[in-house]
Amino acid sequence: MTKKKKEQRSNKWAFLLYQDSAPEDYLDILENMHIPYVLSPWHDKDINKSTGEFKKAHKHGALFFDSLKSYSQVSNLLTEKLNTPAHIEIVMSPKGMYDYFIHAANPDKSPYDIDDIESGCGFELDKFIAEQATDDFLNEIIDLIEDNHITEFEDLVKYARDNNYLLLSLIIDKTYFFARFLDSKRYKPRTKKNEEEKKTAKDN
Repeated sequence: MTKKKKEQRSNKWAFLLYQDSAPEDYLDILENMHIPYVLSPWHDKDINKSTGEFKKAHKHGALFFDSLKSYSQVSNLLTEKLNTPAHIEIVMSPKGMYDYFIHAANPDKSPYDIDDIESGCGFELDKFIAEQATDDFLNEIIDLIEDNHITEFEDLVKYARDNNYLLLSLIIDKTYFFARFLDSKRYKPRTKKNEEEKKTAKDN
């Protein structure tokens, strides 16, 4: 490893955790480290393109520190506590990391379930998922409004809370957009009705 790499510093570091070498209580160990973390589902369906065989089952993970940490500090911590490979990477794009967690941007690869993402120590998983999948969730919420004929913001919030809590933080974050969208849905039928009444009166 080059000296330059050892001196790299970041507060967000990504790592690999192999199922066959990870401690059984890896989640307890992560909790006891008191560092916010997020882990992908077990990637147990990835294919090695060269051999056509399954790759070793593994998780992609990331630690989110309060301050900058060096490559060596984090690598040593992870290899000692979780028996991970020594190689780690700076998280350059949380969205890219999220996409890779579930292969969201790789339709040719086996998809993984978003519900199998693990996190802890204060990592705000719901907020993270909503932020990384904003476009998909926006479309889902709009479809939800249309399919359920929702016209009140309060009803939208209640529906999301009861049926899909992952959408709730995005709805709250985009309150202005959804309030205006619902306003327009209420206004449109009134406008259409007024136009029909005017047309009827004119015809008579």
